[in-house]
Amino acid sequence: MSFSQSMDSLKKVELSDLDFNNIGSWPGALKVIVCIFVFIVLLFAGYHFHLKDLQAGLEKVEAQEVALRKEFEDKSFRAANLEAYKEQLAEIEERFSGLLKQLPKDSEVPGLLEDITQMGLNSGLEFESITLKPEVAKQFYVELPINIVVRGSYHDLATFVSSVAGLPRIVTLNDFVIQPVNSANPDLLTMNIVAKTYRYNDAGGQQ
Repeated sequence: MSFSQSMDSLKKVELSDLDFNNIGSWPGALKVIVCIFVFIVLLFAGYHFHLKDLQAGLEKVEAQEVALRKEFEDKSFRAANLEAYKEQLAEIEERFSGLLKQLPKDSEVPGLLEDITQMGLNSGLEFESITLKPEVAKQFYVELPINIVVRGSYHDLATFVSSVAGLPRIVTLNDFVIQPVNSANPDLLTMNIVAKTYRYNDAGGQQ
């Protein structure tokens, strides 16, 4: 049967006459058309899902590329600035060493107490007490609290505080308590203050 005859026979076929349970009885031309249609549908579906997988893989690779590029840029920047970092580290170590030199050693504490006492007397203050308190160990340093109780005028107290703060060694002043000695003489004040000096913590520094 020629192709034209098959097409003529196909024109005479009604959809209601087709037996979907017996596709083999369909005209040859119709079977060819159905096969071509099914093939196209399968080809399109396979192409679509294949492209979808490829697209997902592409997006994953692009994300990895961005992450790797960022990592490469970070490492390149660090490598380019390595010498600058080394110089900054050396400068920090030098400054830290300078600060450590300001921390008094154990043997210098009596001298520090003498300096504080002399500054108080030069400021016109009267000492009621000056007492070393227990040390407080930190990671890199040890606090040496000194409880000081002095008596004098407000101006004399301010002069004393300014003098202690100007010591070449690191001394911080904490926990101010100022109150009149008595109501009869309100200008005469008592100041209780904790001065803290520091020394290097050998054990903590080694750790």
